[in-house]
Amino acid sequence: MTLFSKLFFELDNTTKTTEKIEALVSFFKTADEQDKIWAVALFTGRQPKRPVNSTLLKQWATELAELPAWLFEECYHSVGDLAETISLVLPNPSLEFSGSLSEWIVSIEQLATLTEKQKKAVVTTAWLNLDQQQRFLFTKLMTSGFRVGVSQQLMIRALSEVLEKDPNQIAHTLMGSWDPHTTSFAQLFGGSENVVSQPYPFFLAYPLEPEAAHELTHAEWQFEWKWDGIRAQIIRRHDQSFIWTRGEELVTNRYPELVQGAASLTNGTVLDGEILAYKDNQPLSFGQLQRRIGRLSLSGSLLAEVPVVFIAYDCLEKDGHDLRQLSLAERRQILEQVITTNTPPNFRISPTLEIDNSTQLETLKETARHQSAEGVMIKRLSSMYGVGRRRGDWWKWKVVPYTLDAVLLYAQKGHGRRADLFTDYTFGLWNEEGKIVPFAKAYSGLTDKEIAQVDAFIRSHTVEKFGPVRTVEPTMVFEIAFENIVPSQRHKAKFAVRFPRILRIRDDKKAAEADTLEMLKSLYQIAISLPKVHE
Repeated sequence: MTLFSKLFFELDNTTKTTEKIEALVSFFKTADEQDKIWAVALFTGRQPKRPVNSTLLKQWATELAELPAWLFEECYHSVGDLAETISLVLPNPSLEFSGSLSEWIVSIEQLATLTEKQKKAVVTTAWLNLDQQQRFLFTKLMTSGFRVGVSQQLMIRALSEVLEKDPNQIAHTLMGSWDPHTTSFAQLFGGSENVVSQPYPFFLAYPLEPEAAHELTHAEWQFEWKWDGIRAQIIRRHDQSFIWTRGEELVTNRYPELVQGAASLTNGTVLDGEILAYKDNQPLSFGQLQRRIGRLSLSGSLLAEVPVVFIAYDCLEKDGHDLRQLSLAERRQILEQVITTNTPPNFRISPTLEIDNSTQLETLKETARHQSAEGVMIKRLSSMYGVGRRRGDWWKWKVVPYTLDAVLLYAQKGHGRRADLFTDYTFGLWNEEGKIVPFAKAYSGLTDKEIAQVDAFIRSHTVEKFGPVRTVEPTMVFEIAFENIVPSQRHKAKFAVRFPRILRIRDDKKAAEADTLEMLKSLYQIAISLPKVHE
């Protein structure tokens, strides 16, 4: 694992794109075939399943380090990462050995078949014979917590250089359900035929700055609602249907009504769009759709309460021909022809919006919530269907978020470079009884300077400690933004909010001036009272 360990820390210790690509290229040129396929798998989120729980790992590490349990816990809370803590507190290796990445993956997977005593013997032997960096990586892989500071796009660029292939072709190859256990590096990148179920890489939109809306020449663009659902591709090939999410998860069995609709499509058809919870001719909230996400068993009552539709807005393949090099205008015509000709049940075409100027665009964007949408999509009519997020052709302009002023209640340390700082926060609002009730968690939106300021406040105003969580004096106020509000009996506030994040610290406000649960409820009542108009 020496070579992969070197790659990991080279990637982790630089922010320069050129240096990351150079490190990846060097690895893929020198590593053996099995290590290369496993590196690609890890960088695309395919990790071995966790064979040992964290409690046992803490116990074994505490024994090896000859530390009292409380001291190990203090070290863990200070470092903020279990694998890093273990790598630091254990004694130096007694007999260094390495082995390849693929060999270590196999040994980790084999742990699942062993008794607890046997697992302990294998894990502790590895810890005592790996250097600190390899020990850290081994534990990360064992806990399914492997993360690395490199995007999939950078890996694709490196592979493109090594293999001398088009990046788009490599991106397409990486999509789908290939398995590093049964697929070699050469097999994955050597063939030209697509797997029957293989989706295309998704094309993503960039956020539009408000001032840029005035620079649009509106005749050159297509406007649609930005739907609040699950981005997906529906594939019909060889008399089979497949549904892939943007996260490369195959979810065909979770949406039987869409499988029924896809059966009406001709073979060699791939549609891009959004899965929405949809009833009585209008979208339901994302909170309702969440009731279906992750459910492997679907009851008849749930299917009746939360039916779904597929809102199609692009056609990527027709009659087995890849259409991505065609313009959006051409693909839209083909999409309309596909839906009109086949009339698949539970499928709809995302309607285009008639917009003539930037003032009209902004006005329409602000009515997005009336349509149960997040904003508007702006797509260049001449654009091809690209890979990943690229500037210039597809833009998203989201509605102005809801905001409330809330009080900081709890804090927890972050991860990675922020493992020694309190960066994960819980905020509360006042209830009718004059108590502050938690309503949202947020960890993004502050600058490094502001994080340091909040961290210092938390350390000097801690009231109680519950493991890694600290209760702080409820005196610091923040402006919190969020996208949506849905009722939830699982939350103390009786409402859940979507995408909460911090806008700013409200140094000008005292805790008594923070907002109330009644105000949150009022925002919800306004939202549900707005008229909804759908084509």
